[in-house]
Amino acid sequence: MASRGGAADRTIMTGGAARPSMAQQGSDGGGVVKARQLTQLHSQLARLSANLADTENLLRMTSVQAEAMRGLGSWHGGLFMAASKVLGEESVKEQAQPQGGSRP
Repeated sequence: MASRGGAADRTIMTGGAARPSMAQQGSDGGGVVKARQLTQLHSQLARLSANLADTENLLRMTSVQAEAMRGLGSWHGGLFMAASKVLGEESVKEQAQPQGGSRP
């Protein structure tokens, strides 16, 4: 059975890796711990900055693609309206021919 409440048994889980708690590192000295934490924060900040730059580029690209999709939508809408007009006129002509007989 594991002992409870002992400082030697405490670990902190962060990012999938177990790190000893502050209570275990009392003999290391505060400066070493602080330096390591600052180094980790610096690397996380660099990663965050790179991810933000990637996100900015992706958003810019998405904006350009959205404008292109808008143009394509307008173009297709025009094609559908033209096709509807042509097919509608043909339908009217076909319906008029049987009623009026043969016209020259």
